[in-house]
Amino acid sequence: MTDLVTYGVRDGVAHLELNRPDAANAFDLPTSHAFGEAVDRAAADDAVRAVLLTGAGARFCAGGDVASFVAADDQPAYLLELALHLDGVLRRLAGMPKPVVCAVQGAVAGAGLGVMLSCDLVVAAEGTKFVFAYPGIGLTPDCGVSYLLPRAIGSHRALGFALGGRPISAQTALEWGMVTEVAEDATVRARELVTGLAGAAAGALGDVRRLLRAGWELDREATGAEEARTISSRVTGPEAQALIERFVSR
Repeated sequence: MTDLVTYGVRDGVAHLELNRPDAANAFDLPTSHAFGEAVDRAAADDAVRAVLLTGAGARFCAGGDVASFVAADDQPAYLLELALHLDGVLRRLAGMPKPVVCAVQGAVAGAGLGVMLSCDLVVAAEGTKFVFAYPGIGLTPDCGVSYLLPRAIGSHRALGFALGGRPISAQTALEWGMVTEVAEDATVRARELVTGLAGAAAGALGDVRRLLRAGWELDREATGAEEARTISSRVTGPEAQALIERFVSR
């Protein structure tokens, strides 16, 4: 893994940081591959109980690296490869059995929205701007934004945001449900949240995130059946047994 995405683990928290600040942490293919390696490493590490995702520098993520599109010999092939690869990484991020907290600042645009919305809790710094961005360069959404955005903020708000071309503020993003909190220092607050998650019943929280995300895909009957299967499988596990014993012994 390169320094395009940095990785470290402390007290059960894996900290992944997009590390192209001079390019507003935009994704080219090498960055997408580095991000995928970091996500897979966090998912596979038994010492990791929760994940913190941040972006270095003044802006969280500007989406795709337009300069890399322009430089490609075959632009359609390059964009197809990049969009499919990064989408796969974000689906793995959303599907990992560990809670993920994201801190954003400065600007979040294009595919950066997909990165952010693939996380569970999102803390935005005051002054952050959110930009749909794609039509501004004659392009269309990728990285699951068409799927994730309407589910976060509703269909008509998503359409107004996407078609209107105007950025929205951190406060508006909070009111719409795009982010969880707004804080003066998003990284400090996100670290507080992720530390709390890592110290809680992380296994149960991982299954909670999985069930809630799967609810968009399954019908009511299938959702209830998967909930029943999950709760029954967890009850004899060491995490649940210890917490149940503590509860009944109060």
